[in-house]
Parts: sequence; structure tokens; C-alpha cells
Amino acid sequence: MSVNPKVLEAMDESRLSGFHWKTMFTAGMGFFTDAYDLFIIGTVTAILTPIWHLTTTQLSILNSTSLAAAALGALFFGKLMDKLGRKAMYGFEVIMLAVGAILSACAPSFVWLVIFRFIVGLGVGGDYPTSSVIMTEYSNRKNRGFMVTMVFAMQGLGLLAGPLVASILLSAGIPHDIAWRIMLALGAIPAASVIYLRRKMPESPRYLMAVKQDADAAASAARELTGEAVRASAEAAPRAVIAKQSLWTPKHLLRLLGTAGSWFLIDVAFYGNSVSSQLILKALLPHAQLVTTTLVATAIFMVAALPGYFVAANLMDKWGRKFIQSLGFVVMAAAYAALFLVPSIAKMPILFLLLYAVSYFFIEFGPNTTTFLVPSEAFPTNLRGTAHGISAAAGKIGAFLGAFVLPGILKAAGLSVTMGMLAGVALLGALLTLFAVPEMKQRSLEDTEEIQVSPQATTHHSIVG
Repeated sequence: MSVNPKVLEAMDESRLSGFHWKTMFTAGMGFFTDAYDLFIIGTVTAILTPIWHLTTTQLSILNSTSLAAAALGALFFGKLMDKLGRKAMYGFEVIMLAVGAILSACAPSFVWLVIFRFIVGLGVGGDYPTSSVIMTEYSNRKNRGFMVTMVFAMQGLGLLAGPLVASILLSAGIPHDIAWRIMLALGAIPAASVIYLRRKMPESPRYLMAVKQDADAAASAARELTGEAVRASAEAAPRAVIAKQSLWTPKHLLRLLGTAGSWFLIDVAFYGNSVSSQLILKALLPHAQLVTTTLVATAIFMVAALPGYFVAANLMDKWGRKFIQSLGFVVMAAAYAALFLVPSIAKMPILFLLLYAVSYFFIEFGPNTTTFLVPSEAFPTNLRGTAHGISAAAGKIGAFLGAFVLPGILKAAGLSVTMGMLAGVALLGALLTLFAVPEMKQRSLEDTEEIQVSPQATTHHSIVG
């Protein structure tokens, strides 16, 4: 069946509508849940350590289980959504999040908690390619960066909700052996709230056109999204078909190196800020209780990081993904290099906090946000989910290495050397961005497609006002 460029053009040039905002909310609530679940486990392990007498090894396993599972979930869901369709897979990841959260809250022992957290991690990983690709393929050309970034910005609200919920429960005097179960169970609520909405989402018109070669269904889905009248008309026209491409070409492999590599590097470097945050809290509040340090960490995040998400959303379609990602990496490298070259800064809380805040802002207004967006734009439709899944999995592997390797380096070599290494990681991220990441600002997703045309009369669709 022929490709109808009018349908694709209508998608690109449509105005932002209620459908776009509903999709953003539906996709974003998954990331709210992801962030809440990934944060809350840190507080839960702090509570459980004396209750279950957890060893250092057990803590490491518990904290890393979701990261490892997320890498697998991203690969699994990303590949299947290219094979079976966006609609076929969408919603199952939040079902796993909700079920995993409830089961985790009921865990009778360490082993069962690890198993249930693995389920949560699979859902977290699956949410990366599914939500990013769905929002990308529904968005118009001019606002695509804004809409996809707003989905990811819900992560910031989830990271804010986690410590606030923990602080409220801890301050309310609820016994710790009950409080941790409530914390985990609450993660099921935002995930469950969008299960129905996700399962009712129509299939992406771009997927129907490019992969299923079903112009009728694509036109119908485009009508629902754009509000334009669509009718079938028989006219003689060249037969145009979107070719299915292979990931294993030099062009796509270079792009995959750029998207997966930069996501891997940002998640390694991001843990430099995790190291810094512990130093800040130790310097400012050496004898504080858990609830106090949790609130301070929340305040730092609100001031330094949270605004970065929304500034990025508003500038993404103006400044471009490549510039914002490169800028973020460069500022991170400069901040870490300052701590490497002038180690005494770590002993000056105010200066250290200022430097930390700047780097934290540019992580969110930079590669932590753009690495989520770019893989969903840089590849053709038949590869989009797979490539995004591989990129997200690379990020989770980077997070895993950052969580496990950096503390050992910090202990063995000290803060200065650790920050020097992270400066190199961030600088490598900037270089990789410049040489391997394409700029998709204001470009149609169809720029990544290969159109095959042969003279043949065929029935096609047209958009009519």
C-alpha cells in the first residue's frame, strides 16, 4: 500500500491539541513512578538495614537490582514495540510497575524483595523506549522536543515526591517496619492511574504507515490526532513505500554509538553528583537524622536540578538537542575539573555547594534530558524502539558502573582523582555528541526514512479541509 505524504505532513504540521497533552500526561506518569520507585529504595534500605540486619553485599544487591532489570526491560520492550507495534506493548510496563510496587511492599524477606524489585526494574526499563517513542511519533515537528522533554520532566516531580513522602511518613511517627512498606506501596498509585489510558492509545500513524504499510489505518489514526478530515480517493500516483532499514549500517551504527554512548557516559558522570551530595550533607549536617538529611537533599534538588528539566523543555526546539547536550557535558566537565585541580574547594561548603548546584542544573538542562529524546528521533520507524531500548540499556549499565565502581575509586584514590576521572568522562560525552549525534531540531521524523518509488497507479489518501 502506498505512503501518503499528506498524512505524515498533517502529523508534522498539526497544532498542539488536547490529545497531545493527554498523551504527555499518560506517558509522563510512568516517569513520575519510575523516579519515585528508584529514589524511595534508598530510604527503604536505610530503614531495613537495622531491621533485617542487611550486610553491605545485600545492600548493593538491593540497590542495583532495579538498574540491572531496567537494562533488560529497555531492550525487551524496545525490540517488541518495533515487532508488534506501539499499541501492543504500551501499558504493560506500568502494569509491571504497579504490581511490582505492591508485591515489594508485601515482601516477607530480603530475597523476595529483590525478586519483586526486579519486576519493578523491568517496568522502569520498558517505560523508556515505549513512552519516548509514543510521544515522539504523535508530536508535531515544531513542538516535538518540548513535548518529549515534558514527559521526561515528570521524572523530576517523582524525584521530588519520593523524599517528601518519606519525610512525611518518618515525621508522623509511623513505626519503621510499617513505613517502608507504605513507601513502596504508594508507587503503585501513579502507575495504576494510567494503565487504562495507555491501553486505549491508538496505534501510531507513523508505525502503521512505515512498518505495517497500512495507509487506511494510518489515515484514521491521523484524523483522531490532528482533527483533520481524511478521505480515501483513487488517483493515479507513483507508488511510494517506506523501506525497512537495518540497524547494522555505518550510518545507524554511528548514531547508535552517539545515543547509547552519551547516555552511558552521562549516567556514569551523574554519580559524581551523587558523591558530591553525600559530601555536602556530611559537611553541613554531620550528626543529622535520616529525615533531616532527606529534606536537605530534597531542597538541594528543588533549587539546583528541578528547574533544569523545564528550562530544557522550553529551549529544546529553539537551541537544539546537540547544543544543549554538548553544553551540559562541558559545564559538568568544568565543574568536576575544578574539584580536581583545586581540591580545597571541597572544604569550603558554600563554594562547593555553588559548584555542585551549577553542575546539577546542567545535568538536567543537558544530557540527562537530551539522551532520552534523541534516540527516538534519530532512527527510522522500524528501528526506533530497538535503538532507544539499546541506548536506555547502555545508560542503565553506566548507572550500575557509576554506583559500584566510583565508591571504590573514591575510597582508594580520594575525591580529587575521582572528580578528575569524571571530568574526563563528561568531556568524552561532549566530543561524542559533536561527532556522532544528529541534530533533529524542527526536522520531520520522515527525514530518517528511505522512500522507494515506482510508477504505478494506486489508491491513496489525501487530507482535505
